[in-house]
Amino acid sequence: MTDPSAIEAAVQRLAQALDALQAAVVRKRESETGGDGVAMQLHALGADRARLAGELDAAAAHARKLEDTNREVARRIDIAMGTIQKLLDEHDR
Repeated sequence: MTDPSAIEAAVQRLAQALDALQAAVVRKRESETGGDGVAMQLHALGADRARLAGELDAAAAHARKLEDTNREVARRIDIAMGTIQKLLDEHDR
Protein backbone atom coordinates (compact mmCIF):
# COMPACT_ATOMS: atom_id res chain seq x y z
CA MET A 1 0.00 0.00 0.00
CA THR A 2 0.89 3.60 -0.32
CA ASP A 3 2.49 5.39 2.57
CA PRO A 4 -0.02 7.78 4.25
CA SER A 5 2.67 10.42 4.68
CA ALA A 6 3.35 10.35 0.92
CA ILE A 7 -0.36 10.87 0.25
CA GLU A 8 -0.51 13.70 2.74
CA ALA A 9 2.53 15.31 1.10
CA ALA A 10 0.92 14.96 -2.34
CA VAL A 11 -2.34 16.49 -1.05
CA GLN A 12 -0.34 19.33 0.47
CA ARG A 13 1.48 19.97 -2.83
CA LEU A 14 -1.82 19.85 -4.70
CA ALA A 15 -3.36 22.38 -2.29
CA GLN A 16 -0.34 24.69 -2.74
CA ALA A 17 -0.57 24.36 -6.50
CA LEU A 18 -4.28 25.20 -6.43
CA ASP A 19 -3.58 28.23 -4.20
CA ALA A 20 -0.89 29.41 -6.62
CA LEU A 21 -3.25 28.89 -9.56
CA GLN A 22 -5.99 30.86 -7.83
CA ALA A 23 -3.55 33.71 -7.07
CA ALA A 24 -2.42 33.72 -10.70
CA VAL A 25 -6.04 33.94 -11.88
CA VAL A 26 -6.69 36.88 -9.52
CA ARG A 27 -3.54 38.68 -10.76
CA LYS A 28 -4.56 38.07 -14.38
CA ARG A 29 -8.04 39.49 -13.77
CA GLU A 30 -6.59 42.53 -12.03
CA SER A 31 -4.12 43.16 -14.86
CA GLU A 32 -6.89 42.84 -17.45
CA THR A 33 -9.12 45.18 -15.49
CA GLY A 34 -6.20 47.58 -15.13
CA GLY A 35 -5.67 47.37 -18.89
CA ASP A 36 -9.30 48.30 -19.44
CA GLY A 37 -8.78 51.25 -17.12
CA VAL A 38 -5.80 52.41 -19.16
CA ALA A 39 -7.75 51.97 -22.37
CA MET A 40 -10.61 54.00 -20.92
CA GLN A 41 -8.17 56.71 -19.83
CA LEU A 42 -6.60 56.80 -23.29
CA HIS A 43 -10.05 57.08 -24.84
CA ALA A 44 -10.93 59.94 -22.47
CA LEU A 45 -7.67 61.69 -23.28
CA GLY A 46 -8.36 61.31 -26.99
CA ALA A 47 -11.82 62.78 -26.54
CA ASP A 48 -10.39 65.68 -24.52
CA ARG A 49 -7.76 66.27 -27.20
CA ALA A 50 -10.40 66.37 -29.91
CA ARG A 51 -12.54 68.77 -27.87
CA LEU A 52 -9.57 71.02 -27.13
CA ALA A 53 -8.51 70.98 -30.79
CA GLY A 54 -12.01 72.12 -31.76
CA GLU A 55 -11.93 74.88 -29.16
CA LEU A 56 -8.49 75.96 -30.39
CA ASP A 57 -9.72 76.10 -33.98
CA ALA A 58 -12.70 78.20 -32.91
CA ALA A 59 -10.48 80.54 -30.89
CA ALA A 60 -8.06 80.90 -33.82
CA ALA A 61 -10.94 81.74 -36.18
CA HIS A 62 -12.25 84.29 -33.67
CA ALA A 63 -8.76 85.83 -33.38
CA ARG A 64 -8.51 86.12 -37.19
CA LYS A 65 -11.92 87.82 -37.29
CA LEU A 66 -10.83 90.26 -34.58
CA GLU A 67 -7.62 91.03 -36.49
CA ASP A 68 -9.61 91.70 -39.66
CA THR A 69 -12.01 93.95 -37.75
CA ASN A 70 -9.07 95.76 -36.15
CA ARG A 71 -7.51 96.44 -39.57
CA GLU A 72 -10.83 97.75 -40.90
CA VAL A 73 -11.29 100.05 -37.89
CA ALA A 74 -7.71 101.34 -38.28
CA ARG A 75 -8.36 102.00 -41.99
CA ARG A 76 -11.53 103.93 -41.21
CA ILE A 77 -9.77 105.94 -38.49
CA ASP A 78 -7.02 106.84 -40.96
CA ILE A 79 -9.65 108.01 -43.47
CA ALA A 80 -11.44 110.02 -40.78
CA MET A 81 -8.16 111.61 -39.64
CA GLY A 82 -7.32 112.48 -43.23
CA THR A 83 -10.75 114.03 -43.74
CA ILE A 84 -10.51 116.02 -40.51
CA GLN A 85 -6.99 117.21 -41.39
CA LYS A 86 -8.22 118.27 -44.87
CA LEU A 87 -11.14 120.18 -43.33
CA LEU A 88 -8.85 121.88 -40.82
CA ASP A 89 -6.42 122.84 -43.59
CA GLU A 90 -9.27 124.27 -45.67
CA HIS A 91 -10.66 126.17 -42.70
CA ASP A 92 -7.25 127.74 -41.97
CA ARG A 93 -7.02 129.20 -45.51
